[in-house]
Amino acid sequence: MTGSRIRARGWGWQHAGRDAAAVAGLDLDVEPGERLLLLGPSGAGKSTLLSALAGVLGGDEEGDETGELAVDGAHPSTLRGTAGLVLQDPQANTILSRVGDDVAFGCENLAVPRDEIWRRVADALDAVGLDVALDRSTAALSGGQRQRLALAGVLAMRPGLILLDEPTANLDPEGVVEVRDAVARVAAETGATLVVVEHRVDTWLPVVDRVVVLAPGGGAIADGTPDAVLGAHGAALAAQGVWVPGIPIDVPRPERRPGPALLVADGLRSGRRVAVHAPVSLEVAAGEALAVTGPNGAGKSTLALTLAGLLPPVDGSLAATEALRGGNLAEPAPVRWRPKQLATRIGTVFQQPEHQFVAPRVRDEVAAGLRALRRPEAEVAATVDGLLAALRLDALADANPFTLSGGEQRRLSVATVLAPAPRLVVLDEPTFGQDRRTWAELVRLIAELVDERGCAVVAVTHDADVVRILGDRILRLDAADGLEGSGTARGAAA
Repeated sequence: MTGSRIRARGWGWQHAGRDAAAVAGLDLDVEPGERLLLLGPSGAGKSTLLSALAGVLGGDEEGDETGELAVDGAHPSTLRGTAGLVLQDPQANTILSRVGDDVAFGCENLAVPRDEIWRRVADALDAVGLDVALDRSTAALSGGQRQRLALAGVLAMRPGLILLDEPTANLDPEGVVEVRDAVARVAAETGATLVVVEHRVDTWLPVVDRVVVLAPGGGAIADGTPDAVLGAHGAALAAQGVWVPGIPIDVPRPERRPGPALLVADGLRSGRRVAVHAPVSLEVAAGEALAVTGPNGAGKSTLALTLAGLLPPVDGSLAATEALRGGNLAEPAPVRWRPKQLATRIGTVFQQPEHQFVAPRVRDEVAAGLRALRRPEAEVAATVDGLLAALRLDALADANPFTLSGGEQRRLSVATVLAPAPRLVVLDEPTFGQDRRTWAELVRLIAELVDERGCAVVAVTHDADVVRILGDRILRLDAADGLEGSGTARGAAA
């Protein structure tokens, strides 16, 4: 097998309903077998370009195309089986209900012989380190496990063009290296061309031979070998939002003292009917951020949903103190609160941002919670404008939330939760898909919630910089040996 050749001449794409093009005037040549790292600030059009190369723009994704784009001399939409795409959202990659069937799906559509399909399925799952039964329900997988599953499905197809959009964003540190090495190994064995989008540059530098940086609004800022691009443009790229190795980032925080406990967990075990982690006992206090870490599948997201009052505990207890409830709410169990009672006390940002969207415009999305609480329109407008500006979403105020990039959707989901000003905010992978600049703005905003407004924050994250800056206390869940999906809490909150 040989890799695919990519050619773009003045190519661009403008999503329907958007005032500006996502990509414009792009000239690009990628030779067969090249390994290309595609960089650029959030919103520069990286995901749009990958979708175009995979041939999935122009169908359900409405918009206007300009210029020329070709893979192996043909428009990508006319090709079948040439490109394999892993999307930003792990859940959007999942097609079938069982792990083995999901990995086999692409091969079956390419009419690969049955015996060969299942050899490829086993090899692909082994390559990405997803050690689960073939009949395991895909709905039972964590976000990071789904990301491995999606990559396995692409690798099993053995395409000439591998397209990866933030393929390691939801993975634990060990999984990042494992997945990266698996991709590099398959690309080397098959000769496939690789185009990967990843904000964290240092992850992929050991295995790529070229870096292209897209410019917001059109064209490319830089194109060359990793050493040449980062050596000549490193400082400028960092200022524009690219994560450049060797340029540190920090968000200063003042000395602080935690306030009263808001939530108290005692022997808490979370899950959907069956517990997925060992008992956890801790307090979540005002004016303090708790970082929840651990490997994929340890139960971090499930614990977060339970702390947020969206899942009932399987065992143990979870109680809100009067400091969180207020004098007019006697019920201590958040899972029993009405939506309006929950919205003003606990806000939750899900791992998949689009699961929260209810409005056709970004502005209306941020305003939805405030209007449900019957806040005055003047207050609604002022709060919405402030959040959109703080999170660099003001230029997208009239856009449809589902046309935003993954990083923009993440910031929007945070804005919608912060608008009603809850006392406790639960965030699942809050910095997913962010460039350096928007990452700093988002982390700074979360820090201000804790340090200036005295809120409590629970952040589920694999991001070591988030743990370093926001982790006033750290809870680590570890997958337990011999019990799939279970976990143990070390040091409760140390």
